[in-house]
Amino acid sequence: MDVVVGRVAKAHGVRGELAVDIRTDSPEERFRDGATVTARFRDGTTRPLTIAAARPHSGRLLVTFEQVVTREAAEALRGALLLADTADLPPTDDPDEFYDHELEGLRAELSDGEVIGTVTEVVHAPHGELLALDRDGRTVLVPFVQAIVPVVDVKGGRVVIDPPEGLLDDAG
Repeated sequence: MDVVVGRVAKAHGVRGELAVDIRTDSPEERFRDGATVTARFRDGTTRPLTIAAARPHSGRLLVTFEQVVTREAAEALRGALLLADTADLPPTDDPDEFYDHELEGLRAELSDGEVIGTVTEVVHAPHGELLALDRDGRTVLVPFVQAIVPVVDVKGGRVVIDPPEGLLDDAG
């Protein structure tokens, strides 16, 4: 299974360097020299890329790939998602840390066991992470904080939600 570790924002300079928005907690591992990622384009096609160099720059990484040596080649990658194989991810040592792919697909339920939906995505927003829940075909965003999501049971296939009043109400 693949997990998103970054997104190509734009070309940087004239030699194929790319500005990448990071979507991993361990960029030093995912973007180390010699690591391989898969670029997935909007049309669904993919292309393997090998990292030649990476360095931090203004909240992003500037990444050079062995296969991309011109600005034109870099521009062709704009918007591509960068994927890594989940089998290559190191285990998390903290019981309160999770990879996005571990949460996606979990059953969301209230403390009394009532199923309220399924986690479809972890949204990384500037103010913190949100769990996107599919609730009868409607997406509900739940702040991923311990006060609202007190239980994450990956092995049991569930998260327990303790929503504040109004969070799960139908709009309108």
